[in-house]
Amino acid sequence: MKDLVIRPALESDFESIWAIFCAHIEAGETYVFSTATSREAGYHYWLGEGVGSFVAVSPGGRVLGMYRLVPNQVGRGHHVANASYMVNPAAQGAGVGRAMGQHSLNEARSRGYLAMQFNHVVSTNGPAIGLWKKLGFSIVGTLPKAFRHKRLGYIDAYVMYQLLQDPDHWPTADDAPGG
Repeated sequence: MKDLVIRPALESDFESIWAIFCAHIEAGETYVFSTATSREAGYHYWLGEGVGSFVAVSPGGRVLGMYRLVPNQVGRGHHVANASYMVNPAAQGAGVGRAMGQHSLNEARSRGYLAMQFNHVVSTNGPAIGLWKKLGFSIVGTLPKAFRHKRLGYIDAYVMYQLLQDPDHWPTADDAPGG
């Protein structure tokens, strides 16, 4: 999307983040959160301590999407990033997700992550799966019936993974980020 700005999320962005979050949760097609998720839990998920949160903003200043970047695990798994993304339903298909995906990969590399892993990509989310594959991710596992889709019932979810740096030139486990 032309002239889209991706920047660190601010506390003042939370109302827009919350609205996008609620739209996705209400749809019940891509995220595990229930419609009973509290504002406090939503705030902690997107803007909590230790969360690298970013927003994609239109030239007019409207938040069109957001992503969060965190370590996938602690300790000896801290070198693998995990990210979550949501695009305003009105902006889907306009390139916002691709821009955030590319930005997040660059951000993860700049933060020293060796790889990025998505733990729960819903198997019916074709646009996301297609985008992640175009950006270099592979499906490395299937979680049978791991997601309860609002309309379709129990369906599979995928684990997707991408190396971001050459592990042969990576520090030892004790020297790696979070080692």
